[in-house]
Amino acid sequence: MTTVETANKILDTMLGHLGLAATIEIQETDDGPCLQIHSTDSQTIIGHDGDRLDDLQYLVNRILRRQFPNAGRIKVDCEHFRTIREDQMAAEIREIAERVKSTGKPHQLRPLNAYYRRMVHNLLIADSEIHTHSPEGDDRLKRITISKKSPSPSA
Repeated sequence: MTTVETANKILDTMLGHLGLAATIEIQETDDGPCLQIHSTDSQTIIGHDGDRLDDLQYLVNRILRRQFPNAGRIKVDCEHFRTIREDQMAAEIREIAERVKSTGKPHQLRPLNAYYRRMVHNLLIADSEIHTHSPEGDDRLKRITISKKSPSPSA
């Protein structure tokens, strides 16, 4: 059984124990494999602002790594909630970066989990005028600061 098939079985078992009827579709995305949940209980699975979906994804990946220590990250989505949210967030982050470039004033984002912090850093990594910074520590939610890079001194 592959890691994705194992992750699918883990998620299906978890949803079953929670008493939630769902079908799970395995999809390949640019970010790797995604387990797309389809259910009449989608709001229950998603939770408030995606918090339950985040928890399910976290648990699936933790359990999967016990069996496959080098397993890649598996994304868990429900009725494309996460995909839609990520598209909206990417647009918001690009707007903030443009505002930071034009004003020079740093902007601190709302607290984000590791998945969304990585998304923000990866989204802005190619922008030579922008710097992103995440505080150190073990907190689950952290605030990224987006700031304008200082001009490098001329030689």
